[in-house]
Amino acid sequence: MSFRLTYATMFDPPEALHERFDAALASVRAGLGARHDLFIDGADRPARHHARRSSPIDRDLVLGDFALAEAADVEAAMRAARRAWPAWRALPARERAEHVRRIGALLAERVYPIAASLVLEVGKNRMEALGEAQETVDFFSHYADDYEAHAGYEVALPNDPLAQSVSRNRSVMRPYGVWVVIAPFNFPLALAGGPVAAALVTGNTVVVKGASDTPWAGRLLADCVRDAGLPPGVFNYLSGPGTAVGDALVAHTATAGITFTGSAAVGRQLLQRMAAGPWPRPCIAEMGGKNPCIVTARADLDRAAAGIVRSAYGMGGQKCSALSRLYVDARVADALLERLGRSIDAIRVGDPCRRENWLGPVVNAAACARYAADVAALRTGGAQLLRGGSTLTDGDLARGRYVSPVLAEAPPDHPLWRREMFLPILMLHRCGDREEAMRLANDTDMGLTAGFYGGADEVPWFHEHIEAGVTYANRPQGATTGAWPGYQPFAGWKGSGSTGKAIASFYYLAQYQREQSRTVVE
Repeated sequence: MSFRLTYATMFDPPEALHERFDAALASVRAGLGARHDLFIDGADRPARHHARRSSPIDRDLVLGDFALAEAADVEAAMRAARRAWPAWRALPARERAEHVRRIGALLAERVYPIAASLVLEVGKNRMEALGEAQETVDFFSHYADDYEAHAGYEVALPNDPLAQSVSRNRSVMRPYGVWVVIAPFNFPLALAGGPVAAALVTGNTVVVKGASDTPWAGRLLADCVRDAGLPPGVFNYLSGPGTAVGDALVAHTATAGITFTGSAAVGRQLLQRMAAGPWPRPCIAEMGGKNPCIVTARADLDRAAAGIVRSAYGMGGQKCSALSRLYVDARVADALLERLGRSIDAIRVGDPCRRENWLGPVVNAAACARYAADVAALRTGGAQLLRGGSTLTDGDLARGRYVSPVLAEAPPDHPLWRREMFLPILMLHRCGDREEAMRLANDTDMGLTAGFYGGADEVPWFHEHIEAGVTYANRPQGATTGAWPGYQPFAGWKGSGSTGKAIASFYYLAQYQREQSRTVVE
């Protein structure tokens, strides 16, 4: 079987993958420093102001100058999307699906240079970056296939029981209009591209806002959309601060719906704002996680250690699905800690462009400051730091945003058990039995992902009682991370999501449409 890259298979890739990545990285580096415009109404649009962005790997490594959208740019994008919507929604479902597939095909051709750009912009390692680029490709193909499989969501219903005439009934799903996508910094391509593909294939037009720290990824997506030949105005890309661009998009009268990925605080604000006004508008909000893992006395500890380390420290813990709370049966805690310690000590921290480095930098100076504050809170709050706790400043690391992965054993009343840190910090607590572990695992306002290691006959118990939208049992590839389109739907319960419907699930595309009942009497 040929190698297929997913987050589950990335740990043992063929050598050719590294060779192609290194070649793409060299090419991308040669083009650094360019100016990047907005993309509105089918064309690049210069901005009055640009911001120079440097890499979190090395602050002396200038990525380029990126456009800062203003009110006039927001208005132009929304006007273009609204103007393009009637013709776009009128296209047959098959034609829209083919447009979406063409975007995915161009992304597939550019997976390696896009991944190299993600390494430089976000600071994730090459395998994580290649995974994100390929995942975005799969979103475009998956949603096009899914929409066609549902026959455009048109369903014939039984005729009314009339004797003198024929009364035909149908359920038809129709798009909302202009859909706004607000993407996060950590998966700036996939969590823009996925909602874009869903909104487009269902007949909406789109305006995307990239995160302030990662505007390049969205611009690379815009390049693929442009080259795929979509009609002008169907897709528009803006970059700039959320306080200006994001607020203007949410407040705009043409905004028919929003997909947002980010913090719970911002997500709740968006939900409130979208519910206000003349009528409530849909808001698909994925709002982070405080993800637990339970390890029982019957767990395979080697398998558990591998999955725990990968999920807690992959991409510096800067994933909404990252593992941050570990509840271990006291009888096996010391044995598991020994394995975790060895694995953490083996992590290579450094420039993620280099193949040997698994853990790159955190995204910016604010993340470094939060790391220092959280480590201080652990030290003063009764926790024992077993690994890590320092900002790394030796040699070339001093020019980047590097920190050491933290493992801390903490009392259950420590406040950091409840706060999403988005950092490479894992907290552990010894439990008397699995019931105590489950109680603590569910004692959170969030419910995105959860992991479990234990006996095969304990897995049904875990699934029955855990309060999370995405669950993994006995998975060495990742205790709480690694969902992939077509394999694992991805949705949050409780405060982690606004809809309870999962990304890349059977139910996702329907959220971008509203139902119309049609009755025609002949």
